[in-house]
Amino acid sequence: MNQNRFNAKYIALSAIIAAMYAALTIVFAPISYGAVQVRISEALTILPLFTPAAIPGLFVGCLLANILGGAIIWDIIFGSIATLIGAALGYLLRFNRWLVPIPAIVSNSVIIPLILKYGYSIDMSLGLLIVYIAIGEIIGCYLLGELLATGILKRKGIKDLFARDTKAARDVKEEYKDFADDHHDEYDRDL
Repeated sequence: MNQNRFNAKYIALSAIIAAMYAALTIVFAPISYGAVQVRISEALTILPLFTPAAIPGLFVGCLLANILGGAIIWDIIFGSIATLIGAALGYLLRFNRWLVPIPAIVSNSVIIPLILKYGYSIDMSLGLLIVYIAIGEIIGCYLLGELLATGILKRKGIKDLFARDTKAARDVKEEYKDFADDHHDEYDRDL
């Protein structure tokens, strides 16, 4: 019974993360695709810090966003794999919140420029494409992702939603207990 509850919660969280990633990418489509892009949805790459359900959620979300955004097959496949690599390796680095976004930045900065250059035939140097994608990833993963992580860590109800009664929840709770205790504000409340 407890295992089924975990599986249902895991699947539900993965689906919610996938839907959020796809929706944010499509809503912000003008800046989500192309040689110069900042995917607002990349802020969600911080979620492996809180739950392993983020790994399939981010992968499926990217897959959906690329399909619905009219991407070519190489982008659908390899762009989504770049996100999967980033999410899986980010989860392995969850012991340090500042390391979690690095795999997503690196995998996307290596794979996406190749897709843009050779799949979409964008007439820019590969080096310049790498720089543009890396800048967009740093903005999405670090700037926006860290804002999201801070918001989650400050809200007990949201933090508990991700991984209640699991080892991941206990790890996050212990590691960031001091942070949360030091950053209470008037909106903090037990949900």
